[in-house]
Amino acid sequence: MMRLFAKKTKPSQKAFAVVTGAGSGIGRSFALELAKRGGTVVCSDINLDAAKETVAQIEALGAKAFAVKCDVGNAKQVEKLAEQAEQLMQHPTTLVINNAGVGLGGKFDETSLEDWKWVSDINLWGVIHGCHYFVPKFKQLGRGAIINVASAASYTAAPEMTAYNVTKAGVRALSETLSAELRKHNIKVNVLCPTLVPTNIIKNGKVPHKGILDYALTNLAFTTSEKVAKLTLDRLDKNELYTIPQIDAKLFWLMKRTAPNLYAKFLGTSYRFMK
Repeated sequence: MMRLFAKKTKPSQKAFAVVTGAGSGIGRSFALELAKRGGTVVCSDINLDAAKETVAQIEALGAKAFAVKCDVGNAKQVEKLAEQAEQLMQHPTTLVINNAGVGLGGKFDETSLEDWKWVSDINLWGVIHGCHYFVPKFKQLGRGAIINVASAASYTAAPEMTAYNVTKAGVRALSETLSAELRKHNIKVNVLCPTLVPTNIIKNGKVPHKGILDYALTNLAFTTSEKVAKLTLDRLDKNELYTIPQIDAKLFWLMKRTAPNLYAKFLGTSYRFMK
């Protein structure tokens, strides 16, 4: 039966889903795509008005959605979200997408411990909280699916992004571990590792050179949040662990895995000449 489930079910189809950070960007695109696939979606965001905007777009498609305010860095709020989602949807949650995140840049020795805690609470602990409170429910249900939004930063290790890189590397490691641990429980896991995707992460984050980065997100991104969401859900349906959506993300992934020492030297040399 377990093998039959793994082959034939598609977690993204008619899912009862919870999406964090659903008020904009990739989170909103996930919520809308799930609605198009017949799903019911709880749209969670720290900005309740933004979550309500996503819900309105979903309802315009003829699907059901609910807006919930939640700070993913607060364990009690995520615990409440997990309980509230079941009540709102009148069905156990079958898919959680831990998407909420913030950006943080700057040199290592100029990054305060307060900023380290801020980005870690949201980017890493937010995902840990989501997995902590939904995995037991999935085990009880006998099935479930998790998408954790990491970043290509989890393996590219770009300079002046230390804290952000560390949190995203933690999300990737968590996802890889859970994939192995939860497979026998019919719980699928996918980790998304994109490079540039047009979202509000720069606008709402703490990063230097915002103007340059905003320009890059607008003009140099090789994809859209809609395409990323669709691809990730398709890969989840195929029980694939990784979603690396862009050609540059794939190139960095290949370089890092095949020649890690050479990649590290290349990165250091490139950064030295850039300065």
